[in-house]
Amino acid sequence: MNKAKRYQIFQRLRDHNPTPSTELNYTTPFELLIAVVLSAQATDRSVNKATANLFTVANTPQAILELGEEGLKAHIKTIGLFNSKATNIIKLCRILVERHGGDVPRTRAELEALPGVGRKTANVILNTAFGEPTIAVDTHIYRVANRTGLARGKTVREVEDQLLRWTPEEFRRDAHHWLILHGRYVCVARKPRCGACVIQDLCEYPGKTEA
Repeated sequence: MNKAKRYQIFQRLRDHNPTPSTELNYTTPFELLIAVVLSAQATDRSVNKATANLFTVANTPQAILELGEEGLKAHIKTIGLFNSKATNIIKLCRILVERHGGDVPRTRAELEALPGVGRKTANVILNTAFGEPTIAVDTHIYRVANRTGLARGKTVREVEDQLLRWTPEEFRRDAHHWLILHGRYVCVARKPRCGACVIQDLCEYPGKTEA
């Protein structure tokens, strides 16, 4: 895929959705961090349902520590892997209080040092909470990037590196949101909705559908 086609793809995605955002509900960087940690192998809808109650009771590291691990589990038990997530969140909150004054750090190294936070989660926080031009590659973005030809790679990291290299600078801030939403609702896994796709004619996927 050439530079001009990549530019057109992101231009159309922007025209279709000028102000994309995460579908996780949050009001502070800390709330976003907790929501993203909870979202691993869970839907945004299930996370939002749990955090709607949790954040009214505890939405700071100290408040969650005061809940305790069992108290936290009671609020997130409807989410997959809630036991291990609760353990990580308590450890994470303790580190935030003891090392960061209760604030979410703004560097990748510090974020990835938190329990339950890997590169993808760190990228989401850096991008969505702090406006950094990072691209968090999940299964949706990995699929869309490889299918369309925007960025082909055999691993998530390869796709991320290619996207960062080839995405025009003016689109990098929102590229993560455009691609994940496109993969979630249009370029779906089993039968992509090519007939409803705003970039169909620019996409290099050979198995396009009509639906």
